[in-house]
Amino acid sequence: MEKDFIGELMGTFILTFFGCSSVAVAVLFGEYNSIFQIGIVWGLAVTLAIFLTRNICCAHLNPAVSVAMVVCGRMNVKKLPSYLGAQFCGAILAGLMLYLLFSPSIEQYEMAHNIVRGAKESVDTARMFGEFYPNPGDATSVVSLPHAMLAEGFGTFLLALFIFGLTEDCNVGRPSSDLQPLFIGLTVSSIIFFIAPLTQAGLNPARDFGPRLVAYIFGWKENALPDAVGGWFWVYILAPIIGSSTAALFFKYVLEPINNKKNNQCGCK
Repeated sequence: MEKDFIGELMGTFILTFFGCSSVAVAVLFGEYNSIFQIGIVWGLAVTLAIFLTRNICCAHLNPAVSVAMVVCGRMNVKKLPSYLGAQFCGAILAGLMLYLLFSPSIEQYEMAHNIVRGAKESVDTARMFGEFYPNPGDATSVVSLPHAMLAEGFGTFLLALFIFGLTEDCNVGRPSSDLQPLFIGLTVSSIIFFIAPLTQAGLNPARDFGPRLVAYIFGWKENALPDAVGGWFWVYILAPIIGSSTAALFFKYVLEPINNKKNNQCGCK
């Protein structure tokens, strides 16, 4: 259990820190000009984190994925508290490191743009830590709470579905074990490309809540939260868990039986 905790903490720290740092660099220095670039960084972060830790733990690195694994019977529910605790701790540590590393640059950016931390306009810098809907970086984005929940839930549904499909033995089309982390990372990038313009694409309750908590503590206060009706919970914690759990049930009761069924009459070569 201790090994699992260390592995999940390390992996979640890596993917959260690398990914959030790409957003910070985009906001503070204007170094990234498109969602494609940030999405690729997130995908690489997930890939590297899985490669680093998959021999130590199951490398879920995401509470929604761990819950899905329990729902479909791939993981004992007794291990869930340790996995969730490690993932949230890793994300909080990543948020702290992000703040320590970029704090002088954040202060300079706030001064240059007349931003008072904790005021409404400080969402511009708070989005480096947690997600918001509509995406503050896109003036054309119009997203309601139910719409945001749908986006995050569906995005995480796809992520979990691909994780099951890419790692399940019954799927003869899955990549080799050596390539599975790369394809999971590409899945994350692909989902970010169409979800991020709406909700910044959390897809991971720990990745969102950990850095968001850090922002709340270090002066952004309630402006570290996306709205006044608990959207940080409904959109970025509950919706991903519902989405991943639905994917687990869909794979277990629909796709897995189809994959296991021997059918030589399909006509495919």
